[in-house]
Amino acid sequence: MRTDPSTSPAARGDLLLRVDDLNVRTPYRTLVSDFSLHMAHGERIGLIGESGSGKSMTTTALLGLLPNGVSADGSVELDGYAGNLLTAPENDLMKLRGNDVAMVFQEPLTALNPLMRAGAQVAEIMLQHKLAPNKAEANRRAIEMLDAVKLPDPAQAARAYPHQLSGGQRQRVMLAMALANDPALLLCDEPTTALDVTVQRQVLDLILELVRARGTGLLFITHDLAVVANMCTRVLVMNNGVIVEEGTTEDVFTRPTHPYTRGLLAASDLDAVDANGRLFTVATAQEYVPPAVGEAEVVAAPAAHAAPAHPAAPASPASPAAEPVMRVADLVRTYTRGRTSLFAPPPEVHALKGISFEVPEGGRLGVVGESGSGKSTLLRILAGLDQPTSGSAIVAGNEVNGAKEAQLRALRQNLQIVFQDPMGSLDPRMTVEQIISEPLLVPGRGESAADRRRMVAEMLEAVGLPASSAERFPHQFSGGQRQRISIARALICRPRVVVADEPVSALDVSVRAQVLNLLADLVDEYGLTLVFVSHDLNVVRHLCDSVIVMQSGEIVEAGDTETVYRDPQHPYTRRLIESSLTLRQELTQSA
Repeated sequence: MRTDPSTSPAARGDLLLRVDDLNVRTPYRTLVSDFSLHMAHGERIGLIGESGSGKSMTTTALLGLLPNGVSADGSVELDGYAGNLLTAPENDLMKLRGNDVAMVFQEPLTALNPLMRAGAQVAEIMLQHKLAPNKAEANRRAIEMLDAVKLPDPAQAARAYPHQLSGGQRQRVMLAMALANDPALLLCDEPTTALDVTVQRQVLDLILELVRARGTGLLFITHDLAVVANMCTRVLVMNNGVIVEEGTTEDVFTRPTHPYTRGLLAASDLDAVDANGRLFTVATAQEYVPPAVGEAEVVAAPAAHAAPAHPAAPASPASPAAEPVMRVADLVRTYTRGRTSLFAPPPEVHALKGISFEVPEGGRLGVVGESGSGKSTLLRILAGLDQPTSGSAIVAGNEVNGAKEAQLRALRQNLQIVFQDPMGSLDPRMTVEQIISEPLLVPGRGESAADRRRMVAEMLEAVGLPASSAERFPHQFSGGQRQRISIARALICRPRVVVADEPVSALDVSVRAQVLNLLADLVDEYGLTLVFVSHDLNVVRHLCDSVIVMQSGEIVEAGDTETVYRDPQHPYTRRLIESSLTLRQELTQSA
């Protein structure tokens, strides 16, 4: 899509960044075609699209950081530099990077030097660009910058190495480094994807506050439409290397004209479902009605568009007298860390502090909490991968505490896990058929090779993959397809309980909607009990009928999902819900 200069945000002389006809290519194919962007000083623009759409390639081309074998042509002009950045000498680009243009990356741990203290890394930026006369002054200003990004005790944070800081703190250090030289343009590439919901909200608020105060132009790259609605005034939608739609955030998100934009919006809006009570996908988005700016948060729309608390066709409600399929009582898990002193006792970590809950047959329980809340420890114990220090966990009639290997084998036939990262949990050297049929190979099962092949074919069909997938390997599939393979593997031995550990957090929004619909359908079809662990409260609200909220190894709130969300009793639950960004909420609040 071409941007007419007469409709650009400012006349040519006032533009901060002017990109015209940018193409990014390898010798074999074009990654980005005819990309144009005109940005005024202080403007905040969102660049949205899914994995492989070309967002990151575009931004690395702007900085002159394309990998070997990838080339760019077209015109990129930055206010204050005479010439095209695409043909600028490396010396000029090195002066511009960090000085006039700065970047905040998705994963701060890989972008920070592990051998340098945080303060020294911020100071180094100032010294390199000769903005501080000496090292002492640079160190003093570095602490000021760490204070500006709201790190608690900035002097202490300056002395810490990256591995000693939390994810949110590391991202703040990255932000301090990016803004140390007061750049005119800040590029943010998915800077909050890996962060907990409350930390994400704090970092986003901080970026917004800092760029507003400094008049910095912001190009924010993300696949999260709610974040763009919160941060940006204008948006560009990218698909397969081409800008398919652009305009003000309000116009694009409430009156999309391109089918792909409508599909992204529909799949992102977990408050909307189709006539069958299913989440919209890119394929079914033609029926989707985008939220109007300023409409009430509780949408009084027809049933086809307003999501009930439990949108998928619910399983028959569990009888109150039914024996719970999972019963956890006073579960405690304490780890002992390595000694830090000869004389002091080894420090203890209280991962679980006596938690109790029950899940009825056919129930859908959401487990919500941030990093360090104890969710992963709880999952490991339920799956028989770890033993509790004390207390009881009975899953499908099997007591985990003190169980022998044979008893744990019976437990694992009844409980299967779908992991967060499908690529990490699938053996790359095994075919899909071998991966899915593996749970059937335990001692005591009597299926023949022909039985296993037939069952794999049935499971592939159930998760929406062609039977021919059986002969292929994991790397030949997309992330969403690999997650379907994980779900097929989990369900082939017909377990009573499926534990899903952040199963959609690594997926694009359109794929997320498909996988959530699939999970809901399979849970109903097979009469499964679902334990769904997530830091995304909106996903849990859509999928689960009850929820427990965990903080520091304790359950601070539990109950019916809709009740907990509408009327949270604990301050921590309230904070989680308030920090959670939803597309509909961001648009309705911008009235």
